[in-house]
Amino acid sequence: MLEVQSSLKRDFDRDGYIMCRSLFDTEEMKALLAFARGDRQLASEAYVRRDATGGESRLAVRNDLADDSPYTAIVRSHRVAGTMSILLGDEIYHYHHKMMLKEPRVGGAWEWHQDYGYWYSNGCLYPDMASCLIAVDRATKENGCLQVLRGSHRMGRIDHATTGDQKGADPTRVAEAMKRHELVYCEMQPGDALFFHGNLLHCSSRNDSENPRWSLICCYNTRHNDPYIANGRHPNYSPLELWSDQHVRQSILHHA
Repeated sequence: MLEVQSSLKRDFDRDGYIMCRSLFDTEEMKALLAFARGDRQLASEAYVRRDATGGESRLAVRNDLADDSPYTAIVRSHRVAGTMSILLGDEIYHYHHKMMLKEPRVGGAWEWHQDYGYWYSNGCLYPDMASCLIAVDRATKENGCLQVLRGSHRMGRIDHATTGDQKGADPTRVAEAMKRHELVYCEMQPGDALFFHGNLLHCSSRNDSENPRWSLICCYNTRHNDPYIANGRHPNYSPLELWSDQHVRQSILHHA
């Protein structure tokens, strides 16, 4: 077990991400998708972000874990949060989570950016933060899967500016990074999970296919990186209760 953990952290530190196939099984993802598609609160909370060409993507962001919903269960799961603690080398806490709703034909692109490019302004002094993207639908090049530049997290934080409704990383820096870092298309099956560093450059293309691409992204901060801005856009540190795999599975299937 220690060797596996050491290997995961080594790969994460080198590449800025790791892919964990089938972290959640088919039954769990079918149940999560059914719940999300029928979630009226999610639909009402979702807002649009336009890319540079006017393409639209919807997302719903939540800062709290006040219920036992499938979203909360996955955020609290040992599979996700326990792995994240190993990768970041510290106790972690829930920073926020979001459902990304990229619909067929109309789902817009997400510009090249770093998550820490946003979170820096929230009072987080260090880039010791990361996200876990869980594919709820199948993610392919055709429906706009995530793209990453392997190892680009080692460049440090890049300045971001507004592009459309989004903030994107300095395009000159991105162009130079693309000359030096491998571009990886993160094609995923439902239940696959991508853990990626807060400074990893990533983007996604428009969804020009007939298939939706929904995903759940769980974002975490480290305890030692508690923001110096109290009551900022996302929460300050509070201990995160982790749930067993059995508890998580029961919660997901119960709500289907």
